[in-house]
Amino acid sequence: MKLVTWNINSIRARTDRLVAWIERERPDVLCLQETKVEDAVFPLERLRALGYDVATFGQRSYNGVAIASTAPVENVRRGFGDGEPDDEARLIDVTTHGVRVIDVYVPNGQDLSSDKYPYKLRWFERLRAYLDRTAKPTDELVVCGDMNVTVDDADVWSPAAWEGKIHCSPKEREALAHVRAFGLTDVFRALTPDGGVYSWWDYRGVSFFKDQGLRIDHILATAPLAARCTSCTIDRNARKGQDASDHAPVTALFA
Repeated sequence: MKLVTWNINSIRARTDRLVAWIERERPDVLCLQETKVEDAVFPLERLRALGYDVATFGQRSYNGVAIASTAPVENVRRGFGDGEPDDEARLIDVTTHGVRVIDVYVPNGQDLSSDKYPYKLRWFERLRAYLDRTAKPTDELVVCGDMNVTVDDADVWSPAAWEGKIHCSPKEREALAHVRAFGLTDVFRALTPDGGVYSWWDYRGVSFFKDQGLRIDHILATAPLAARCTSCTIDRNARKGQDASDHAPVTALFA
C-alpha cells in the first residue's frame, strides 16, 4: 500500500497540480489537509475519474480534510464526536485497503502567547482520547497529516532560529509525543533517524531555495503496520514551481 499525506493548501487553487501528481505517483491512499472548500464544491469528479473513492470533511475557506483511495472508503467518521465543540473540519477517519486511516489537520497555534496555542494543545489531548476510545495499539492503524509540530530539533533547519517559536515549543512536542505513546511509530524518523529532511517551507523569502524548512507532516503507524513500512520519503519536487503548496507530500510504502 502506498499512502500519502499532503497539505494541499486549497484544493481548488491546485486541482490541476494535484491531478497531474496523482497521475504520476498513483498512491493507493491519499490524505489531504487544508482543502479549504465545503464538501459541495470539492472536485470529487476529478478524483473519481482517476479511479478513487473519496470521503471529505470540508469547511468554507478554512481547514478541511479528505481521503481518496483506490479501494472503497468505509466506516467514515468526521470529527472527534466527544461532545466538545467541533466546528472546525480537522479530522476524518476511514477504513480502506483493510487499514484504518485517520487524517488530521492539527491547529497551527499561531504563537505561544495566542489563545490559539492552548487550543492546539487541547486538540492533541482530544486526539489521544479519541484513539484511546476507538482503537487499540494492535489494530492496523495510521494517523497522518499536517500536525504543525516538529518532533525534535532534527526536524528544524535552525534550532536556534526557531527556539521558543510555534511548531517547536516543548509543550507542543510533548503533546505529540503523548499521541505517539498510544502505540504509534513515526515511520519517517524510524527510517531516517538523522533528520535534516523537511516537509514545509515558508512562502516568504527564500526559505525553500535555502532548504530552511521544518518537518511538520507526519505518518504515524501502529506496530503491525510500522513493521511493514519499507520506505517513507518526502517529495520535495512537488513543492517546486509556481502556485505550489507550501508543504510537500509525504509517502509511505507498506508491504
